[in-house]
Amino acid sequence: MNTIISNISQLVTARGDNLVRGSLMSSLSVQEGVSIRSEDGIIVQIGRNVDQHAIDLTIDAHEAVVLPGLVDPHTHAVFAETREEEFLARLQGQPYGEGGIQSSARAVAAASEKELVQAALPRLRLMLESGTTTVEIKSGYGLSLEGETKLLLAIRQLRKAASMRVVPTFLGAHAFPQGVRRDDYISTIITEMIPTVRRRRLAQFCDVFCDEGFFTPSETRTILRAARGAGLRLKLHADELADVGGAELAADLEATSADHLLRTNEHGMRRLQEAGVIPVLLPGTAFTLGSPYAPARRMVDLDLPVALATDFNPGTCLIYSMWIIIALAVMRMSLTIEEALTAATLNAAAALELSSEIGSIEEGKHADLLLLDLDNYRQIPYFFGYNPVRMVLRDGQVVYNSPGHGKPEHPKKAASQLS
Repeated sequence: MNTIISNISQLVTARGDNLVRGSLMSSLSVQEGVSIRSEDGIIVQIGRNVDQHAIDLTIDAHEAVVLPGLVDPHTHAVFAETREEEFLARLQGQPYGEGGIQSSARAVAAASEKELVQAALPRLRLMLESGTTTVEIKSGYGLSLEGETKLLLAIRQLRKAASMRVVPTFLGAHAFPQGVRRDDYISTIITEMIPTVRRRRLAQFCDVFCDEGFFTPSETRTILRAARGAGLRLKLHADELADVGGAELAADLEATSADHLLRTNEHGMRRLQEAGVIPVLLPGTAFTLGSPYAPARRMVDLDLPVALATDFNPGTCLIYSMWIIIALAVMRMSLTIEEALTAATLNAAAALELSSEIGSIEEGKHADLLLLDLDNYRQIPYFFGYNPVRMVLRDGQVVYNSPGHGKPEHPKKAASQLS
């Protein structure tokens, strides 16, 4: 399909085929009055006078702000049951632990693959309607060969059924199953789970929860070395609950990303920068847990390529909207709106090793595009909690069109109408 989007108020994007570091994260391209032409899902022309020949679909943006599709590089979106009682108990002072993961594992064990897919599809639809066109989904609530395989097969089905791009990650090392010795479970991960994931091509990445009360750095290193030997790319849940040296380990292993990093020290951040590891920050989790936020401002100042994600999961963060994550990054982590947008698009794509294909609006990249009902992109954190998405395109095709959408009223204008 050949598509043209015209009458764009602002086209706002980071630029490049790779991650953007430090101060360069603020360098967005902002173009006014341009059009975008895509052919067979790929952007082929951006400018004021694009080729009008052989067009299948013409979209009048009606002065919308156009951004790249948002990329969410850290979620646990496939689960069987919600955990609101645990959530409410934690708000009353109960500490966070692995018990919630065990609860989710029991629910997954009782559910079928079909039930997991049917439960996840509406969640992914909500993400899509909020502008997320690419999402990473981890397993991790199986805690057994059967359970992890079931989750990854459900994720495979979602890759076919959902209107967004889905990237699967194996997270068998999320917690230790009850009644199983640590060494025995690690052996199961290495000798049974990872070979199954490789043979059946169930995941692109392997992740480990490296933190206090979960997997030690030594255990994490052992598992991730085995995963790398099987051809999987590496990620870490690192230093969320305590500074256990997860950032340094991610650097040693040259992982694609280290995620969370709420407690990481200065040395750990510098090691990430030296090794080229992407810090994926999850401000929604800090918000819901009442924890300190990751030191995003310091990371940018140290020339790190910060990315953002929701950590959408049933236990600690049921936030699916990247707009809320972007706003929290600006309001609570001292990122500029330009840095936050880069972190939620191009750098988030780099955290999934997809930045040569998506994450920015440039010729040669996939036409994953958002039309936003805003006067300008700097209103995004200002209208906190508001979903500005009018239309979502993936590969040049409309996959969501909001009915009856309009720009939010400015308070001054609304007040004048009431007087």
